[in-house]
Amino acid sequence: MSSLDTDTICALATPPGTGGLAVIRMSGPSAFSVTDAASGRRSACTSFTGHTLHRDTIVGLDGGVIDDVLVSVFHGPRSYTGENVVEISAHGSPLIAGQIIARLLDCGARLARPGEFTERAFLNGKLDLAQAEAVGDLIAAQTAEAQQLARRQTEGRLSQAVQEIRSGVLGVLAQIEATIDFPEDVGELDSAACDAALMQASQQVFDLLATADRGILVREGLSVVLAGRPNVGKSSLLNALLRTSRAIVTATPGTTRDVLEETINLNGVPLRLFDTAGLRETSDEAEQLGVARTRETLHSADIVLLVLDAVAGETPEDADLRLTLAGRPHLSVWNKWDAAGQEVPPMDGVAVSALTGWNLEVLETAILDLALSGTVSRPESALVTHSRHKQALRAAARQIDQAKASLEAGLPADFASIDLRGVLGALGTITGETATEDVIAEIFSRFCIGK
Repeated sequence: MSSLDTDTICALATPPGTGGLAVIRMSGPSAFSVTDAASGRRSACTSFTGHTLHRDTIVGLDGGVIDDVLVSVFHGPRSYTGENVVEISAHGSPLIAGQIIARLLDCGARLARPGEFTERAFLNGKLDLAQAEAVGDLIAAQTAEAQQLARRQTEGRLSQAVQEIRSGVLGVLAQIEATIDFPEDVGELDSAACDAALMQASQQVFDLLATADRGILVREGLSVVLAGRPNVGKSSLLNALLRTSRAIVTATPGTTRDVLEETINLNGVPLRLFDTAGLRETSDEAEQLGVARTRETLHSADIVLLVLDAVAGETPEDADLRLTLAGRPHLSVWNKWDAAGQEVPPMDGVAVSALTGWNLEVLETAILDLALSGTVSRPESALVTHSRHKQALRAAARQIDQAKASLEAGLPADFASIDLRGVLGALGTITGETATEDVIAEIFSRFCIGK
């Protein structure tokens, strides 16, 4: 979509399905006239003042009433998208919502694409790109910490930090270009002042980068796969971590035939737990498929919990599994410790009892420590929550270093000028000033329809 798009768009803004209310959102230059046409009135919506709520009806082509509704009116530019916006609250029947949307389409609107309302807000200057991304993060947040991070992003915390860096770099660039264009008036470049300003900008970039791993982890979460031989208690351990009976548990080896996924919130970090089929050679066709899926899941896991039987001890099969996990983040979990009758904890990993719940808190702490290793431990300071932000900051850091090196080497000022423009370009991709249309389209394609 370009900023010149004059279509009026509509979509269901509430989740599909039956509920108390269904809200249909519409945005564009014809939002008011389309609403009037769908309600059988003339210029009523246009005459309403902004940010007001009105009772109305939506009627079909035959004049019959589809539903009694409440109509919220927002005049652009004082609206979410910056355009004229109407939100129609109807009874929460999928049939009614579908009929109202069909009626709006008949009256001149078109269906919105995923994220198109927020995309219009970005294109109309209501949000920058980082704030727009955070809207999607807020909707998708799985933990309270992820919610708070997204909330801070929508308020512009990251954008403000980036703009502060850009301002410092722009000041240096202005000095350099002034010495190039007006050497008689400006005189020689104050290299010491420029170097100090670039040092400050570099530190600000690295301060942001220091928050990236934690921020991305809180937003995206991690996949944690429970793997091991059959009957070592993987499903029992999953149930214990979930604090509920989710997976089927029997004494018969090979009960789990497929990958079972559940999510837990571990101190603000969403962890996707995968219970998998026991790894062994088998002639059972269904179990073979389960083992194959286990190996696929292992390949994409962020962390693997290698579940071992404390009663049986380590077997040659366990040793082989350890070898396959070498160099990858994993943790040995010695299950059935209550039945093993051992008092001394294992030399490696964590001893637990999925049956009694003993030592589960220690296991959770170990998982979290492994997940957060190398990340900033202060979640309130995290600002960078997307990999693309991290990549842009790394590119900016490299080019700041190149500009400093050029100045220190006494090279022509044009060299530093080129590098500093690269810094501004990299930082601009975060907030949207220099983001390409492909990047923008890809970001908003991940949004739900109606947002």
